[in-house]
Amino acid sequence: MTRSARRTRRTMQVAGVSVAALLALSACSSSGSSDSDSSAKTKSDTSSSASPKLSGSITVFAAASLKESFTTLKADFEKAHPGTTVNFSFGGSDTLAAQITSGAPADVFAAASPKTMALVTDKKDTATTPATFVRNQLEIATLPGNPDKVSSLKDLTKSSLKVVLCDKTVPCGAAAQKALDAAKLKLTPVSYEEDVKSALNKVVLKEADAAVVYKTDVKAAGSKVEGVEFPESANAINDYPIALLKNAPNPTVAKAFIALVQSAEGQRVLNQAGFLKP
Repeated sequence: MTRSARRTRRTMQVAGVSVAALLALSACSSSGSSDSDSSAKTKSDTSSSASPKLSGSITVFAAASLKESFTTLKADFEKAHPGTTVNFSFGGSDTLAAQITSGAPADVFAAASPKTMALVTDKKDTATTPATFVRNQLEIATLPGNPDKVSSLKDLTKSSLKVVLCDKTVPCGAAAQKALDAAKLKLTPVSYEEDVKSALNKVVLKEADAAVVYKTDVKAAGSKVEGVEFPESANAINDYPIALLKNAPNPTVAKAFIALVQSAEGQRVLNQAGFLKP
């Protein structure tokens, strides 16, 4: 083979190696681009399937004894979900149940007893099965310093004392009557109040010497009243159920609020207020 021919052959070999290298580099680049595109697509798909942003308002009908705790949870919820608003209607559970079954627009019902929740479920006005989220126990609220030296449920039967109870149709009133029955006591109050806050307020305003309310209400009142525990209260602990309502105007936000109430954070707020774990 001549020197010229050998030179030509080496040139073609080098060119072949260069072409092969270029093809390999192109393949790697194509593969990397494909992986990158695939990754970007996956991220896009994940993003598009994420939960939608919550917005709009809801109305929560809740037992009066939940006022302080739910107001705290409202602030937490609205902070976590900008663009949402939680509105409340607090009152006696029986009154709230009657409003719901009469068509009052609401998203959530949190009652102070299974019996009052049943007024709504019996009419098939709930969209979810009610779930107990807390429990509450009774306590006697007296004037600051307990000037009448009330130390038991029996002390409330003294004719010299002005005692207030919740109406018997309200959960706190039904629980108080159950405790009185357990102690075999008869008590005639100076008034029956429409909800637990109204009963407590009679003592706060010094219009009554004592009232049978919930521990949570005594705690919320702070130095305005003094609490007296009594053993019969263990026989009258109320379960609090919560449910999404059938005609909820904003069920997505309503479900999220219920989830907060049942979450560890919600339970922490409720427990700090004096509620018992479900």
